[in-house]
Amino acid sequence: MKRLVLLLTLAMTGCAGTAKPAFPPDPPAADPKLAGMQYLYGSAEAAAISRQAWSALTFYVGEAMQGKDRRSVVLAEGATLDDPKFVPCAGKPAAAVFDVDETVLLNQGFEYDDLTGAPHRDFDDRWARWEKTGVHAVSPTPGAKEALDALRRMGVTVIFNTNRNAFNAGPTEQAIDDAGIGPAKHGTTLFLAGDDADGSGKDGRRATIAARYCVIAMGGDQLGDFSDLFAEASSVPARRAETALPAVAGLWGRGWFVMPNPVYGSALQGGAGDIFPADRQWHDPATPRKEVQ
Repeated sequence: MKRLVLLLTLAMTGCAGTAKPAFPPDPPAADPKLAGMQYLYGSAEAAAISRQAWSALTFYVGEAMQGKDRRSVVLAEGATLDDPKFVPCAGKPAAAVFDVDETVLLNQGFEYDDLTGAPHRDFDDRWARWEKTGVHAVSPTPGAKEALDALRRMGVTVIFNTNRNAFNAGPTEQAIDDAGIGPAKHGTTLFLAGDDADGSGKDGRRATIAARYCVIAMGGDQLGDFSDLFAEASSVPARRAETALPAVAGLWGRGWFVMPNPVYGSALQGGAGDIFPADRQWHDPATPRKEVQ
């Protein structure tokens, strides 16, 4: 009888002589990009933050359009973050300037390919193909269409300033228009990398726009969507501190509006020692420490 019980037990746990593991094996490690994509493209929280930003921007622009003295939010040549000076409006028509990728458009198709495609592919070649062929695999960021429609009804010209390539102006115009947030016309309401000598810098294009318009609001997902001066910071803590400088701190939510993007860009840099100040680091005394950068 004991032998029969033993055989039945072995049969239920696999085969004789092989013990079944007490716990299932650890799942494969998730792609490090996944968490950011889960948040930006899938979460209700990111959608709510996006709508919150667009709602605040619409309210701010509405207030500005009702006032007599409209204020430009484009830094003038020679300005610094400690001493910002702005391009004068001088009776120019009102405009609002926006980055495109992950500001007014979610690049869902490109990021899906990035997550599921073969690793170690050349980014520049893949992005160029995306600009040309991915025009229908995008969506407006939550709240963008409603906000941009409202701005246009107020008489504000909506202008896009993006680092997409000028060689692909046609497909970029189509992507914006097909998403319902256009019109976008290269050289008029769409400015692209290659339009000037600044490369990925946007100050030159901003100056061109500000020469024609009183830019009363700007939106983007990177600090470079507001000023190239932010790129001059010497460290991660210094870059963060620049956003709190008294001369510019009041612009966030009052002319400068930031959209969430935990997936890519200049925000994603620094190791543990850069992110967490030394006087804010805590170690659980009951567990060993691991090496961090």
